[in-house]
Amino acid sequence: MIPESKKANISMVIAKLFAGLNMNGLKFLLPLWMSALTGVTVRCAFAAIGFWITSLIVKEDKATWKQRIQLFLLGAIGLYAFMDCFLIGISLTTPISGAIFCSLQPIFVFILSFILMHEKISKIKIFGIVLGFGGALLCILTQHSDDLASNAPLGNILCAACALIFAIYLLFEKTFLQKLGMVTIMKYVFLGGTVTAVIVNFFVGFDAPLFTDALHGEWHWIPWLVLLFVLIGPTFLNYYLTGIGLRYLKATIVSLYSYINLVVASIASYILGQDRFSWFQIIAMLMICASIYFVEVADKKEQPLAKS
Repeated sequence: MIPESKKANISMVIAKLFAGLNMNGLKFLLPLWMSALTGVTVRCAFAAIGFWITSLIVKEDKATWKQRIQLFLLGAIGLYAFMDCFLIGISLTTPISGAIFCSLQPIFVFILSFILMHEKISKIKIFGIVLGFGGALLCILTQHSDDLASNAPLGNILCAACALIFAIYLLFEKTFLQKLGMVTIMKYVFLGGTVTAVIVNFFVGFDAPLFTDALHGEWHWIPWLVLLFVLIGPTFLNYYLTGIGLRYLKATIVSLYSYINLVVASIASYILGQDRFSWFQIIAMLMICASIYFVEVADKKEQPLAKS
C-alpha cells in the first residue's frame, strides 16, 4: 500500500509536468488560433463537463447548498480571475518569463498563510521573500517586447497577478478539501468559472479562428491536437491531481511544485523556439529558487519572530 503522502507527491509531480507544458501549448494557441478570453471559456467549460460526468461515476458526499454556492463563487471569481490573468499574460510574454512569475506562488502562499493563519515568520524568511520579489522585478525591468512577446512587461505583471490569485485560491480550496471530495469541489468551481466566462464572452465576443475555420471545413490538425492536450492534461488532469496533492500536503508545499513548471517550460521553450536565452532570466530564476529555499527550508534553524 502506497502511503497517502507519497501518492500526493507523485500526483503533484505529474500535475506540474502538465502545467509546465501548458505554457508552451497556450503560447502556440494564443492569440493566433483563439483569443485569451475565449481560451478561458473553452478550458472552464471542458473541465466543468468533465468533472460533472466524473461525478456520476465517482460517488462522494453531497455538498450542502451553502457549500455549493461558496464553491460556485470561488470558481466564478477566483478561478476565472486566475485563468484570465494567466492566459492573457502568457499571450503577451514568453513561456519562460510567464513560468518565472507563476513561480512566485509559494511566496504568496506563505505571506497569506502568515497573515490569515498566523504561520511563523523569521528574518531569513523575510530575506527570502525580498530576494524572490527582487528576481521578479529584475525580469520585469530587463525584458522588452519583441517578436516573441508582444507586450512583455504587461504580460509579466499579469502572470505575477495570476500567481497571487492562485495562492488565494489554493488556501480556499484547502479548507473545502477538509469537508468535501475533490470531484464535488471541482464540478461546482468550474461551473462557476464557466458561467463567468460565458457572460464575459457574451459582451466581448467569441473569437476562435480554429473553430470558425472548422465550421467552414478547414481543419488545422496540429492546433486541434495541441488544444486537446491542453484541455485533457493541463486542465482536467492537472486540477484533479493538484486536488489530491492539496488534500494530503500543506498549501505551501503544493505551491512549491510550481518550480517543475519553470524547468519544463524552460526546456520546452528553447526546444520549440518560443524563447531566447537571456542571462537576466537565468539570474531571475536563480534568485526566485534561492528565495524559496530561504522561505521553506533554511529557516528551520532560526528562531521565528512573533507576529505583531
